[in-house]
Amino acid sequence: MNSGIDGAQPDAGAVRLLSLAVNGQRQQRAVAPDITLLDFLREQLGLTGSKRGCDLGECGCCAVLVDGRPMLSCLLPAADLEHSAITTIEGIAAGTALHPLQQAMIDEGAVQCGYCTPAMVINGVHLFASEPRPDAEAIRTCISATSCRCTGYNRIVQAFERTAERFAEEQP
Repeated sequence: MNSGIDGAQPDAGAVRLLSLAVNGQRQQRAVAPDITLLDFLREQLGLTGSKRGCDLGECGCCAVLVDGRPMLSCLLPAADLEHSAITTIEGIAAGTALHPLQQAMIDEGAVQCGYCTPAMVINGVHLFASEPRPDAEAIRTCISATSCRCTGYNRIVQAFERTAERFAEEQP
């Protein structure tokens, strides 16, 4: 273990400066080593779209994209994400134009209480970016990453299918 010049041990609990991109905007904030990405987003940046569910990584409601991959923000120490690119639900729309999956969720009535919706969309954005025409199995696997207590998943599946149809129409 490194010691300081005077032989003292470094303070493992010391606040440090974190620099990362959130929804395309460079952010620099002082963070404690134990603050999670979820708390950093909600408390320091005011981005409350990602939801606190179980704090155990089981419900999936806190999903965000970290360097393009869905990750559970309740499990990630913010201090470990130096220079990462984070995308939250607030960063999915292009200005006032919703992402096609966001619009399909509305059109299909897949948003009831809305608690799981941000994470469903985050996971879906990743799915459609990597596989614009996912089959039913890929859709069901994708949505299984997030617990929904009120829709029964049928309308969510329909929203994903509608989005897949739209992408199929747009691509030859």
